[in-house]
Amino acid sequence: MTEVLSAQTVVIGAGVVGLATARALAMAGRDVLVLEAGDRFGEGISSRNSEVIHGGLYYPEGSLKARLCVDGRRALYQFCDEKHVGHRRCGKWVVATDAGQLPSLERVQRSAAGNGVPLDWVEGAVLARALPDVQARAALWSPETGIVDSHGLMLALLGDLERYGGQLVLRAPVRGAESDGGGHLLEVGGDMPCRLRAREVINAAGLGAPALASVWQGLPPSSRPRQWLARGVYFTYQGRHPFTTLVYPLPEEGGLGVHLTLDLAGQARFGPDVAWIETEDYTVDPARADAFATSVQRWWPGLDPARLLPAYAGIRPKLAGPGSGFMDFRIDGPSEHGLPGLVHLFGIESPGLTASLALARTVVDTLG
Repeated sequence: MTEVLSAQTVVIGAGVVGLATARALAMAGRDVLVLEAGDRFGEGISSRNSEVIHGGLYYPEGSLKARLCVDGRRALYQFCDEKHVGHRRCGKWVVATDAGQLPSLERVQRSAAGNGVPLDWVEGAVLARALPDVQARAALWSPETGIVDSHGLMLALLGDLERYGGQLVLRAPVRGAESDGGGHLLEVGGDMPCRLRAREVINAAGLGAPALASVWQGLPPSSRPRQWLARGVYFTYQGRHPFTTLVYPLPEEGGLGVHLTLDLAGQARFGPDVAWIETEDYTVDPARADAFATSVQRWWPGLDPARLLPAYAGIRPKLAGPGSGFMDFRIDGPSEHGLPGLVHLFGIESPGLTASLALARTVVDTLG
Protein backbone atom coordinates (compact mmCIF):
# COMPACT_ATOMS: atom_id res chain seq x y z
CA MET A 1 0.00 0.00 0.00
CA THR A 2 1.34 3.46 -0.92
CA GLU A 3 2.61 5.39 2.08
CA VAL A 4 0.73 8.57 2.91
CA LEU A 5 3.08 11.54 3.35
CA SER A 6 2.06 14.71 5.17
CA ALA A 7 2.48 18.45 4.63
CA GLN A 8 1.12 21.58 6.23
CA THR A 9 0.38 23.72 3.16
CA VAL A 10 0.46 22.70 -0.50
CA VAL A 11 0.17 25.02 -3.48
CA ILE A 12 -0.68 23.31 -6.76
CA GLY A 13 0.89 25.13 -9.71
CA ALA A 14 4.11 27.13 -10.04
CA GLY A 15 2.99 29.94 -12.30
CA VAL A 16 3.25 33.55 -11.19
CA VAL A 17 0.10 33.36 -9.05
CA GLY A 18 1.06 30.02 -7.49
CA LEU A 19 4.57 31.23 -6.65
CA ALA A 20 3.30 34.55 -5.30
CA THR A 21 0.76 32.71 -3.14
CA ALA A 22 3.30 30.19 -1.88
CA ARG A 23 5.71 33.02 -1.02
CA ALA A 24 3.04 34.90 0.93
CA LEU A 25 2.06 31.77 2.84
CA ALA A 26 5.70 30.97 3.67
CA MET A 27 6.26 34.55 4.84
CA ALA A 28 3.21 34.12 7.09
CA GLY A 29 5.00 31.25 8.85
CA ARG A 30 3.60 28.22 7.06
CA ASP A 31 5.61 25.21 5.88
CA VAL A 32 4.86 25.38 2.13
CA LEU A 33 5.29 22.81 -0.62
CA VAL A 34 4.62 23.76 -4.28
CA LEU A 35 3.71 20.95 -6.69
CA GLU A 36 4.27 21.70 -10.38
CA ALA A 37 3.33 19.27 -13.15
CA GLY A 38 5.87 20.62 -15.65
CA ASP A 39 9.64 20.39 -15.97
CA ARG A 40 10.09 24.05 -14.95
CA PHE A 41 8.17 26.73 -13.13
CA GLY A 42 6.07 29.23 -15.07
CA GLU A 43 5.77 27.32 -18.34
CA GLY A 44 2.00 27.72 -18.64
CA ILE A 45 -0.02 30.90 -19.14
CA SER A 46 2.48 32.85 -17.00
CA SER A 47 5.00 32.65 -19.86
CA ARG A 48 2.47 33.30 -22.63
CA ASN A 49 1.18 36.83 -22.07
CA SER A 50 1.98 40.45 -22.87
CA GLU A 51 4.12 40.99 -19.73
CA VAL A 52 2.15 44.17 -19.10
CA ILE A 53 1.69 45.71 -15.66
CA HIS A 54 -1.90 46.89 -16.06
CA GLY A 55 -3.21 50.14 -14.64
CA GLY A 56 -6.74 48.93 -13.81
CA LEU A 57 -8.73 50.67 -16.54
CA TYR A 58 -11.35 48.28 -17.80
CA TYR A 59 -12.86 46.34 -14.92
CA PRO A 60 -16.19 47.11 -13.22
CA GLU A 61 -15.90 49.13 -10.04
CA GLY A 62 -15.90 46.91 -6.97
CA SER A 63 -14.91 43.74 -8.86
CA LEU A 64 -12.02 41.55 -7.74
CA LYS A 65 -10.24 42.28 -11.01
CA ALA A 66 -10.47 46.02 -10.42
CA ARG A 67 -9.40 45.99 -6.78
CA LEU A 68 -6.68 43.37 -7.08
CA CYS A 69 -5.28 44.90 -10.26
CA VAL A 70 -4.84 48.31 -8.65
CA ASP A 71 -3.52 46.93 -5.36
CA GLY A 72 -1.36 44.37 -7.16
CA ARG A 73 0.10 46.95 -9.52
CA ARG A 74 1.31 49.09 -6.64
CA ALA A 75 2.75 46.07 -4.84
CA LEU A 76 4.36 44.75 -8.02
CA TYR A 77 6.25 47.97 -8.77
CA GLN A 78 7.55 48.04 -5.19
CA PHE A 79 8.55 44.37 -5.35
CA CYS A 80 10.36 44.82 -8.66
CA ASP A 81 12.23 47.83 -7.30
CA GLU A 82 13.28 45.98 -4.15
CA LYS A 83 14.25 42.73 -5.91
CA HIS A 84 15.81 44.36 -9.00
CA VAL A 85 13.38 42.64 -11.36
CA GLY A 86 13.50 44.14 -14.84
CA HIS A 87 10.54 46.44 -15.45
CA ARG A 88 9.65 49.84 -16.87
CA ARG A 89 6.78 52.20 -16.09
CA CYS A 90 6.49 53.21 -19.75
CA GLY A 91 2.81 54.20 -19.84
CA LYS A 92 0.22 53.40 -22.45
CA TRP A 93 -2.20 55.08 -24.84
CA VAL A 94 -5.73 53.87 -25.52
CA VAL A 95 -6.74 55.34 -28.87
CA ALA A 96 -10.02 56.12 -30.62
CA THR A 97 -9.44 56.26 -34.36
CA ASP A 98 -12.57 58.26 -35.25
CA ALA A 99 -15.43 60.23 -33.71
CA GLY A 100 -17.64 57.15 -33.62
CA GLN A 101 -15.33 55.56 -31.03
CA LEU A 102 -15.35 58.53 -28.66
CA PRO A 103 -18.27 57.23 -26.52
CA SER A 104 -16.38 53.97 -25.98
CA LEU A 105 -13.26 55.90 -25.01
CA GLU A 106 -15.33 57.92 -22.53
CA ARG A 107 -16.61 54.67 -20.99
CA VAL A 108 -13.04 53.50 -20.45
CA GLN A 109 -12.22 56.80 -18.76
CA ARG A 110 -15.24 56.53 -16.45
CA SER A 111 -14.42 52.91 -15.62
CA ALA A 112 -10.83 53.79 -14.76
CA ALA A 113 -11.92 56.75 -12.62
CA GLY A 114 -14.27 54.47 -10.68
CA ASN A 115 -11.29 52.26 -9.90
CA GLY A 116 -9.21 55.20 -8.69
CA VAL A 117 -7.13 55.35 -11.87
CA PRO A 118 -7.36 58.84 -13.39
CA LEU A 119 -6.48 59.06 -17.10
CA ASP A 120 -5.59 62.08 -19.18
CA TRP A 121 -7.84 62.75 -22.19
CA VAL A 122 -5.67 64.01 -25.07
CA GLU A 123 -6.60 65.13 -28.58
CA GLY A 124 -5.72 67.65 -31.27
CA ALA A 125 -2.24 69.13 -31.53
CA VAL A 126 -1.13 67.69 -28.18
CA LEU A 127 -1.99 64.16 -29.31
CA ALA A 128 -0.36 64.71 -32.69
CA ARG A 129 2.90 65.69 -30.98
CA ALA A 130 2.75 62.76 -28.57
CA LEU A 131 1.85 60.14 -31.20
CA PRO A 132 2.88 61.55 -34.58
CA ASP A 133 2.74 58.15 -36.28
CA VAL A 134 -0.68 57.18 -34.92
CA GLN A 135 -4.01 57.97 -36.53
CA ALA A 136 -6.33 58.86 -33.65
CA ARG A 137 -9.21 61.26 -32.99
CA ALA A 138 -8.52 61.17 -29.23
CA ALA A 139 -6.65 59.02 -26.73
CA LEU A 140 -6.35 58.28 -23.03
CA TRP A 141 -2.93 58.35 -21.37
CA SER A 142 -2.28 55.82 -18.59
CA PRO A 143 1.01 56.73 -16.87
CA GLU A 144 0.91 53.80 -14.42
CA THR A 145 0.93 51.04 -17.06
CA GLY A 146 4.25 49.29 -17.53
CA ILE A 147 6.08 46.14 -18.60
CA VAL A 148 7.91 43.48 -16.60
CA ASP A 149 10.26 40.55 -17.13
CA SER A 150 7.82 37.80 -16.15
CA HIS A 151 10.53 35.12 -15.86
CA GLY A 152 12.63 37.38 -13.65
CA LEU A 153 9.56 38.10 -11.54
CA MET A 154 8.85 34.40 -11.00
CA LEU A 155 12.52 33.72 -10.23
CA ALA A 156 12.44 36.43 -7.55
CA LEU A 157 9.22 35.01 -6.07
CA LEU A 158 10.75 31.53 -5.99
CA GLY A 159 13.88 32.92 -4.31
CA ASP A 160 11.78 34.46 -1.55
CA LEU A 161 9.76 31.27 -1.16
CA GLU A 162 12.89 29.21 -0.65
CA ARG A 163 14.40 31.85 1.65
CA TYR A 164 11.40 31.42 3.94
CA GLY A 165 11.70 27.64 3.93
CA GLY A 166 9.31 26.74 1.10
CA GLN A 167 10.07 24.09 -1.50
CA LEU A 168 9.21 23.60 -5.19
CA VAL A 169 8.81 20.07 -6.55
CA LEU A 170 8.77 19.72 -10.34
CA ARG A 171 7.25 16.92 -12.44
CA ALA A 172 4.69 16.32 -9.69
CA PRO A 173 1.22 16.47 -11.28
CA VAL A 174 -1.76 16.19 -8.95
CA ARG A 175 -4.01 13.52 -10.49
CA GLY A 176 -6.83 13.61 -7.99
CA ALA A 177 -7.83 14.87 -4.57
CA GLU A 178 -10.24 14.19 -1.73
CA SER A 179 -11.28 16.51 1.10
CA ASP A 180 -12.80 15.47 4.40
CA GLY A 181 -12.81 16.64 7.99
CA GLY A 182 -9.21 15.53 8.43
CA GLY A 183 -7.71 17.60 5.64
CA HIS A 184 -7.01 17.06 1.97
CA LEU A 185 -5.54 13.94 0.37
CA LEU A 186 -3.72 14.46 -2.93
CA GLU A 187 -2.80 11.78 -5.47
CA VAL A 188 0.54 12.90 -6.87
CA GLY A 189 2.02 11.36 -10.03
CA GLY A 190 5.24 11.99 -11.89
CA ASP A 191 8.77 10.93 -10.98
CA MET A 192 7.94 9.99 -7.40
CA PRO A 193 4.24 9.07 -7.14
CA CYS A 194 2.77 9.37 -3.68
CA ARG A 195 -0.28 10.19 -1.63
CA LEU A 196 0.05 13.46 0.26
CA ARG A 197 -2.20 14.64 3.07
CA ALA A 198 -2.17 18.38 3.71
CA ARG A 199 -3.90 20.64 6.20
CA GLU A 200 -4.19 23.43 3.59
CA VAL A 201 -4.28 23.26 -0.21
CA ILE A 202 -4.43 26.03 -2.79
CA ASN A 203 -5.40 25.05 -6.32
CA ALA A 204 -3.48 27.57 -8.45
CA ALA A 205 -3.15 25.31 -11.47
CA GLY A 206 -4.15 27.96 -14.05
CA LEU A 207 -5.73 26.33 -17.08
CA GLY A 208 -5.77 23.05 -15.17
CA ALA A 209 -7.59 24.36 -12.10
CA PRO A 210 -11.19 23.56 -13.20
CA ALA A 211 -10.17 20.11 -14.47
CA LEU A 212 -8.63 19.28 -11.11
CA ALA A 213 -11.71 20.59 -9.30
CA SER A 214 -13.90 18.36 -11.48
CA VAL A 215 -12.31 15.20 -9.98
CA TRP A 216 -11.96 16.59 -6.43
CA GLN A 217 -13.94 14.28 -4.15
CA GLY A 218 -15.93 16.06 -1.48
CA LEU A 219 -16.14 19.32 -3.44
CA PRO A 220 -19.71 20.50 -4.08
CA PRO A 221 -20.88 20.93 -7.70
CA SER A 222 -21.03 24.71 -7.32
CA SER A 223 -17.24 24.73 -6.99
CA ARG A 224 -16.65 22.79 -10.21
CA PRO A 225 -16.93 25.54 -12.84
CA ARG A 226 -16.88 24.98 -16.55
CA GLN A 227 -14.01 26.62 -18.43
CA TRP A 228 -13.81 28.08 -21.94
CA LEU A 229 -10.53 28.62 -23.79
CA ALA A 230 -9.78 31.84 -25.67
CA ARG A 231 -6.50 31.65 -27.55
CA GLY A 232 -4.57 34.80 -28.45
CA VAL A 233 -1.56 34.85 -30.77
CA TYR A 234 1.29 37.35 -30.95
CA PHE A 235 3.46 38.61 -33.79
CA THR A 236 6.77 40.38 -33.29
CA TYR A 237 7.70 43.36 -35.45
CA GLN A 238 11.13 43.00 -37.01
CA GLY A 239 13.41 46.03 -37.00
CA ARG A 240 12.92 49.63 -35.98
CA HIS A 241 9.65 51.29 -35.01
CA PRO A 242 8.72 54.73 -33.63
CA PHE A 243 7.22 53.73 -30.26
CA THR A 244 8.47 54.05 -26.69
CA THR A 245 5.08 53.49 -25.01
CA LEU A 246 2.34 50.89 -25.34
CA VAL A 247 -0.56 51.60 -27.71
CA TYR A 248 -3.95 49.91 -27.37
CA PRO A 249 -7.10 50.15 -29.46
CA LEU A 250 -10.43 50.05 -27.65
CA PRO A 251 -11.33 46.72 -26.00
CA GLU A 252 -13.13 44.04 -27.98
CA GLU A 253 -15.28 41.09 -26.94
CA GLY A 254 -13.09 38.60 -25.06
CA GLY A 255 -9.97 40.77 -24.91
CA LEU A 256 -8.34 44.18 -25.11
CA GLY A 257 -7.84 44.25 -28.88
CA VAL A 258 -4.67 43.68 -30.91
CA HIS A 259 -2.31 46.11 -29.23
CA LEU A 260 1.32 47.14 -29.34
CA THR A 261 3.51 46.08 -26.45
CA LEU A 262 7.25 46.37 -25.96
CA ASP A 263 9.77 44.13 -24.27
CA LEU A 264 12.49 45.56 -22.07
CA ALA A 265 14.88 45.65 -25.05
CA GLY A 266 12.37 47.81 -26.95
CA GLN A 267 11.27 45.22 -29.51
CA ALA A 268 7.63 45.63 -30.54
CA ARG A 269 5.07 42.87 -30.65
CA PHE A 270 1.39 42.87 -31.49
CA GLY A 271 -1.39 40.81 -29.99
CA PRO A 272 -3.22 39.02 -28.73
CA ASP A 273 -6.28 38.43 -30.87
CA VAL A 274 -9.18 36.25 -29.69
CA ALA A 275 -10.10 32.80 -31.02
CA TRP A 276 -12.37 30.49 -29.04
CA ILE A 277 -11.01 26.94 -29.12
CA GLU A 278 -12.12 23.57 -27.78
CA THR A 279 -8.77 22.09 -26.73
CA GLU A 280 -5.42 23.49 -25.64
CA ASP A 281 -3.53 24.49 -28.78
CA TYR A 282 -0.68 27.01 -29.06
CA THR A 283 -0.33 27.02 -32.84
CA VAL A 284 0.45 30.37 -34.47
CA ASP A 285 -0.70 30.42 -38.10
CA PRO A 286 1.63 32.73 -40.09
CA ALA A 287 -1.34 33.59 -42.32
CA ARG A 288 -2.89 35.50 -39.38
CA ALA A 289 -0.36 38.25 -40.08
CA ASP A 290 -2.72 39.67 -42.72
CA ALA A 291 -5.53 40.15 -40.21
CA PHE A 292 -3.08 41.63 -37.70
CA ALA A 293 -1.79 44.11 -40.26
CA THR A 294 -5.32 45.20 -41.18
CA SER A 295 -6.24 45.70 -37.53
CA VAL A 296 -3.10 47.63 -36.57
CA GLN A 297 -3.09 49.80 -39.70
CA ARG A 298 -6.37 51.34 -38.56
CA TRP A 299 -4.35 53.29 -36.00
CA TRP A 300 -0.77 52.91 -37.32
CA PRO A 301 -0.95 53.30 -41.10
CA GLY A 302 2.84 53.06 -41.37
CA LEU A 303 3.03 49.41 -40.29
CA ASP A 304 4.92 47.22 -42.82
CA PRO A 305 3.09 43.86 -42.96
CA ALA A 306 6.22 42.10 -44.28
CA ARG A 307 7.94 42.72 -40.93
CA LEU A 308 5.35 40.82 -38.85
CA LEU A 309 6.79 37.48 -37.69
CA PRO A 310 4.91 34.72 -35.79
CA ALA A 311 5.87 34.73 -32.11
CA TYR A 312 3.80 32.68 -29.65
CA ALA A 313 0.26 32.03 -28.41
CA GLY A 314 -1.40 32.17 -25.02
CA ILE A 315 -4.75 30.95 -23.73
CA ARG A 316 -7.10 32.88 -21.46
CA PRO A 317 -8.89 30.63 -18.92
CA LYS A 318 -12.43 31.97 -19.27
CA LEU A 319 -15.32 31.14 -16.94
CA ALA A 320 -17.90 31.94 -19.62
CA GLY A 321 -18.06 31.64 -23.38
CA PRO A 322 -18.44 34.08 -26.29
CA GLY A 323 -20.87 36.94 -25.78
CA SER A 324 -21.15 36.40 -22.04
CA GLY A 325 -19.68 39.75 -20.97
CA PHE A 326 -17.52 40.42 -17.94
CA MET A 327 -16.54 37.54 -15.64
CA ASP A 328 -14.59 38.17 -12.47
CA PHE A 329 -11.83 36.17 -10.81
CA ARG A 330 -13.14 33.38 -8.59
CA ILE A 331 -11.47 32.76 -5.25
CA ASP A 332 -13.41 29.84 -3.79
CA GLY A 333 -12.57 29.39 -0.12
CA PRO A 334 -14.31 27.69 2.81
CA SER A 335 -17.19 30.20 2.76
CA GLU A 336 -18.01 29.05 -0.80
CA HIS A 337 -17.53 25.27 -0.58
CA GLY A 338 -17.54 24.56 3.18
CA LEU A 339 -14.16 22.80 3.30
CA PRO A 340 -11.66 24.30 5.79
CA GLY A 341 -8.14 24.93 4.53
CA LEU A 342 -8.98 24.76 0.81
CA VAL A 343 -8.87 27.55 -1.80
CA HIS A 344 -9.49 27.19 -5.53
CA LEU A 345 -8.45 29.95 -7.93
CA PHE A 346 -10.54 29.96 -11.12
CA GLY A 347 -10.56 32.23 -14.17
CA ILE A 348 -7.25 33.91 -13.35
CA GLU A 349 -6.71 35.53 -16.72
CA SER A 350 -5.54 39.11 -17.32
CA PRO A 351 -4.82 41.03 -15.10
CA GLY A 352 -3.61 37.98 -13.17
CA LEU A 353 0.10 38.75 -13.49
CA THR A 354 -0.41 42.35 -12.35
CA ALA A 355 -2.68 41.20 -9.52
CA SER A 356 -0.50 38.26 -8.42
CA LEU A 357 0.81 39.74 -5.16
CA ALA A 358 -2.64 41.03 -4.21
CA LEU A 359 -4.20 37.67 -5.08
CA ALA A 360 -1.62 36.03 -2.82
CA ARG A 361 -2.56 38.28 0.10
CA THR A 362 -6.23 37.52 -0.50
CA VAL A 363 -5.56 33.77 -0.32
CA VAL A 364 -3.71 34.20 2.98
CA ASP A 365 -6.63 36.21 4.36
CA THR A 366 -9.10 33.62 3.06
CA LEU A 367 -7.33 30.83 4.91
CA GLY A 368 -7.13 32.96 8.07
